[in-house]
Amino acid sequence: METISCKVRGMHCTNCAQSVSRYLEHKGMQDVNVSFATEELSFTLPEGISSARDVLNGINQMGYQVILPDQPQPGTLFLNTLTFKFFFCAVFTAPLLLHMWVNWSWLHNTYVQLALSTPVFLMGLWHFGRSAWRSLVNRLANMDVLITLGATAAYGYSLTGTLLHLGSEYMFYETAAAIITLVFLGNLLEERSVKQTTTAIADLARMQVTTARLIQEHGDHEHIHIVDNQTLKPGDKVLVNTGDKIPMDGTIYWGSGHLNESMITGESTPVAKSEKHKVIGGTMLEDGSIKMFVTATGKDTVLSYIIELVKQAQNSKPDMQKLADRISGIFVPLVLGIAIATFLGWAIFTHVSTGAAIMKSIAVLVIACPCAMGLATPAAVMVGLGRAANNGILIKGANTLEAFKDIRYVVLDKTGTLTTGKLQVGNYHFEGMTEQEFKKTVYSLEKYSSHPIARSLAGLWKGEGETPLQQVREIKGRGMQAKDAAGNEWQLGSFVMAEKTISDDSHNIYLLKNGQLAGWIDLIDEIRPDAALMVKQLQHEGIKTVLLSGDTERKCRELAAQTGITEVFAGQTPEQKLQKIDALMKEAAVAMVGDGINDAPALARASIGISLSDATHVAMQSANVILLNNRLSSLPLALGLGRHTYLTIKQNLFWAFIYNIIAIPFAAFGVLSPISGAGVMALSDIVLAVNSVRLRYKKVI
Repeated sequence: METISCKVRGMHCTNCAQSVSRYLEHKGMQDVNVSFATEELSFTLPEGISSARDVLNGINQMGYQVILPDQPQPGTLFLNTLTFKFFFCAVFTAPLLLHMWVNWSWLHNTYVQLALSTPVFLMGLWHFGRSAWRSLVNRLANMDVLITLGATAAYGYSLTGTLLHLGSEYMFYETAAAIITLVFLGNLLEERSVKQTTTAIADLARMQVTTARLIQEHGDHEHIHIVDNQTLKPGDKVLVNTGDKIPMDGTIYWGSGHLNESMITGESTPVAKSEKHKVIGGTMLEDGSIKMFVTATGKDTVLSYIIELVKQAQNSKPDMQKLADRISGIFVPLVLGIAIATFLGWAIFTHVSTGAAIMKSIAVLVIACPCAMGLATPAAVMVGLGRAANNGILIKGANTLEAFKDIRYVVLDKTGTLTTGKLQVGNYHFEGMTEQEFKKTVYSLEKYSSHPIARSLAGLWKGEGETPLQQVREIKGRGMQAKDAAGNEWQLGSFVMAEKTISDDSHNIYLLKNGQLAGWIDLIDEIRPDAALMVKQLQHEGIKTVLLSGDTERKCRELAAQTGITEVFAGQTPEQKLQKIDALMKEAAVAMVGDGINDAPALARASIGISLSDATHVAMQSANVILLNNRLSSLPLALGLGRHTYLTIKQNLFWAFIYNIIAIPFAAFGVLSPISGAGVMALSDIVLAVNSVRLRYKKVI
């Protein structure tokens, strides 16, 4: 099934995004995600449909503008902005409202009021009326239906009184104009407030725009050309000097320097880089000079991949939003029914005039705010995910963010997780071979493994040469196995592989030749400096920490004692790790922290899989959460952000529901006028946006 991603222009509130979403769902599209704040749209075509052309044309017919990825981004005319529309209407509405406090005779003239209100009403029809009509045609009544009906009723009633000379009690021109102007103001404030929730993506996107010093070689000479980084392609050579941005992902082949990778990892300390080191596009070279090969461009870069993941996560909906969406779907018809009942109740059972009854029903129409229910979750999710991204925490999906609130166990792997994985060789022993043969054999086996220990050891002994091997295979949780040209069978791995040949389990790696011990290696692995602090913070929050490792019982107990972990499961195979995860998940939700490659099954099985890894595509695809800065101390922040984002969503939904539950009856019983109702409605969304933006600064751990 094909996934369609594009931009949608012309959505002026969250209710517009909901209208587009409901339209696509009505057409049978799957996995629909529409974001008002980022103007992003994605959905999956159902089986049997090969083209999205008709569906996208339908969105255009609703009055929005679909922009496909390969289309240029059109500019927005100032005349089409909410800023212009609000100020245009405010110029005419201000004197209309002024007549309520001053006795200037010309302001009380019926035709002057008609002249002042008509431009505002026409602007309202052009903006809200078209949207309302298109939503009704598609059987998806949106909030603009309520605004249009309210303003039209007030203007039409006043116009009738003017044409028939029925007197001043029919004059409600200021109501019609004020409704439209105040709703424009509300939409404008909502637009600006919600945009504040997307600053993380904007900051990351700005990092992609830069120039590059392209190196072109002519014989023995190099020529430098300043080019747009978007024109680079893999294989190009680029010069980067102090203060320059790395234009694209690449590998250094000359020079050295210190890179500021804070926007990727959240770590402000510059990182030393030299030849053969990989660099990430968008990061800053703070000092030094390097030459690099470009290895990835466009959407293949780490930064583009991060931006895409953050966008997808921000556009996804947690389970809590589903109730609000269902209620929002029936909200407009329900409010229309209440407005009609309000008019009939006041007109039939009281002695008020028809005009007064109409005004009370109009107040019901304009005070109702379905946008608040649609904005409650996305605003909080965008801020929570954005703050996480700025701190080097990449969270995939709003459901993952929501799941953090239930975590009671954090299960940690040992090598490469609680330890740095940057191993040094200590003592080693070999039998029946020379030292070089021993090292060559070990390297030749370990180079095929993806385990952190194997990668470290292969890197240390890479220069010792290589032994030709056949039938090389990795036995998960045990080690490597292969045959040489002479038919000898070699095994290299943990004590589990060698326990039949030796009783001493104190060594890290054992080498066997034809089932007999041929040597062993001791490795020195450094504990991450923030591991103990992380364990202490989690325990303070009532979260139990568990060490789950394939290493020996003795070494795991030593590490647990140094970090403060009280529960240890050692000597575990990948299958046993899965069983332990399953057993813990029967008690409570579990977060598993691993290296993102070797622990993939356990990461996938846990409630939340968390990877400490370099910013590589492999690591990003193996877990729900990536700690890009490789710092365990970021884990409590991720958990805290998850809990507080969920709390913010609950606060927002409570406000959205309680506002409508209280405000609509107040309007129906005549406590609020249409003008005050429109003003209160305009401010309701701002409360949610401000409460969500507060999440960016509040203390979460």
